[in-house]
Amino acid sequence: MNNQGSLTAKVAIDSIESAVHTENHLRRAHAIGIAFDATFQPTGAAVPWTIAAHLQQTEVPAVVRFSHSSTSRNSNEQLNPVKGMAVRFQLFDGTFTNLTMANIPSFVSKTPDAFIRLLQAFDSNSTWSQRIDALIQDTEYKEFGSILKKLQPFRNFESLHYYSIHAYYLINKDLQRQAVRFEWQPLPQNDDGNSNSSKENELIHKVQLDQSIRFRLLIQLAEQGDIIDDPTIAWPDDREKIEAGILTLKSLRADNAESFIFDPTVTTQGIECSDDPILHFRSKAYAESAKRRGVRETR
Repeated sequence: MNNQGSLTAKVAIDSIESAVHTENHLRRAHAIGIAFDATFQPTGAAVPWTIAAHLQQTEVPAVVRFSHSSTSRNSNEQLNPVKGMAVRFQLFDGTFTNLTMANIPSFVSKTPDAFIRLLQAFDSNSTWSQRIDALIQDTEYKEFGSILKKLQPFRNFESLHYYSIHAYYLINKDLQRQAVRFEWQPLPQNDDGNSNSSKENELIHKVQLDQSIRFRLLIQLAEQGDIIDDPTIAWPDDREKIEAGILTLKSLRADNAESFIFDPTVTTQGIECSDDPILHFRSKAYAESAKRRGVRETR
């Protein structure tokens, strides 16, 4: 990690701590969550595009963490509609690869500097309404309005559709590269139609009853002309998607995956990060957050 990257990450985390309440032992974003052990069964449909071990034919174990975007355990969840779904695939050689997603298809800013200015504008004296109004009026964050319109009031984690936001490259055995974005699509049976918010306790109950909470891993294939390195621009809906596998929740984790760092740049052979500056900035920010809560993780 170079000095400039470290400085940028430090400023970002400082800005979060100055703007909102944080707790030393919690993550500086998506602080509160719930984690499960899971399995991922690949379909083999991704084999022509990648040699990534978990996207071939053999089932692999995984760890899944659902989270609220807030920095505090006392947040009003209804005012924080952005939720996260982070997945770690445990590979057979002892390594792992991550997919860190949220229930929004695009990001609010395309550069780390713009994101840091956004954090700094969220001072603790402003209300959520004031913050949202400021974002809508600022042309630099023009994507925010469309993101906000697509968000629905939170009912439960298991019925949400999650997106990687950033693009990656799949590499196949012939060293051909294909730009992609990933999605977790909930299976219809995940949502039992109950109008009450299930949230954490009901999700635990469903998993304990073996109600097969499952998600499809979809891979969206970019076409010529699609912008790869800007997370504020979603690709057209007509881009081909392949179903790469099924993730099934198995049991609640006693440790809640608190020591895990779901760095979205941790990939495996057959998957490469794009040059998206926000993607690489997130890696440094995650490391700074982990450092401040006393977590050290080896790859």
